[in-house]
Amino acid sequence: MLFMEMADRLAEDGWRELGYKYVNIDDCWAAKQRDAEGRLVPDPERFPRGIKALADYVHARGLKLGIYGDLGTLTCGGYPGTTLDRIGQDARTFAEWGVDMLKLDGCYSSGKEQAQGYPEMARALNATGRPIIYSCSWPAYQGGLPPKVNYTLLGEICNLWRNYDDIQDSWDSVLSIVDWFFTNQDVLQVAAGPGHWNDPDMLIIGNFGLSYEQSRSQMALWTIMAAPLLMSTDLRTILPSAKEILQNRLMIQINQDPLGIQGRRIIKEKSHIEVFLRPLSQAASALVFFSRRTDMPFRYTTSLAKLGFPEGATYEVQDVYSGKIIGDLKIGDNFTVIINPSGVVMWYLCPKALLIQQQAGGASRLPLL
Repeated sequence: MLFMEMADRLAEDGWRELGYKYVNIDDCWAAKQRDAEGRLVPDPERFPRGIKALADYVHARGLKLGIYGDLGTLTCGGYPGTTLDRIGQDARTFAEWGVDMLKLDGCYSSGKEQAQGYPEMARALNATGRPIIYSCSWPAYQGGLPPKVNYTLLGEICNLWRNYDDIQDSWDSVLSIVDWFFTNQDVLQVAAGPGHWNDPDMLIIGNFGLSYEQSRSQMALWTIMAAPLLMSTDLRTILPSAKEILQNRLMIQINQDPLGIQGRRIIKEKSHIEVFLRPLSQAASALVFFSRRTDMPFRYTTSLAKLGFPEGATYEVQDVYSGKIIGDLKIGDNFTVIINPSGVVMWYLCPKALLIQQQAGGASRLPLL
């Protein structure tokens, strides 16, 4: 069975140890009708042993199980939805099955029903006593921006939320998401933090729509956005080049930085080069130099001073993809990065003074996961 095989791959191919622990079921898992007691039931052909047995299988491998619901009369795929009168019952059902995460979509529901239902489901999940990560699609159905979307409230009731369109398996789709998130970064950045995240949707690395350079770019930009890393590829047949991107330890360390600060686009050049910065714990930073060009590799010259770094500091720089230590970089030093078309160069920067203090105190630099 597909989900069991994916759980095996996560457990056996090095994914789990890196933090990829959720096996998430999307829409279309349910039977077309509820049972005599009004409970959701899984499709007997797709899940002959039920969801509880799958949860047990996943848990036995040190993993967690996610499931999909919809706050409406039907799910987006036309299966039974969770109307307002069913919220408590469905929350209890998911908890009884051993579910660890719920994505609640919003097809076939009104704005008024969403305003009542999304907070109500948060209360219902908490009332089960089982810790269940709660992913809300609410803001995506309300345009993703204030005043229609109250991000303060969202941060109190949801652990992550979909703000914008579903991703498709194409570079155009990735770019449209990047454009929307960074155009609206002033609103979105402050909404994110530990336990409450903006979700730009899944990683499509390993599928068919992205080139190698574009795959590296999606991983880097999602990491700058402090995005949840949810893969959407077949781990049984994934190519080594895609696996290497998704399993980059330094990248995952940056993505999972405990401060949980979402990064920003700090420069948008006429040359179609963009620069993104994410502040990290221990006074470290991540920089991404991204090329929207389609012609040839571009030599981009700048300095940390021009990028707004504080005066007087010296940084040890590590290339996130190659792993190479680039060496000490002073604020005023000009440097040049060569960025491939639709590609990135990504750096991890750690201040030298902090490194010396840590070494003197018997500690070392932040470990690579």
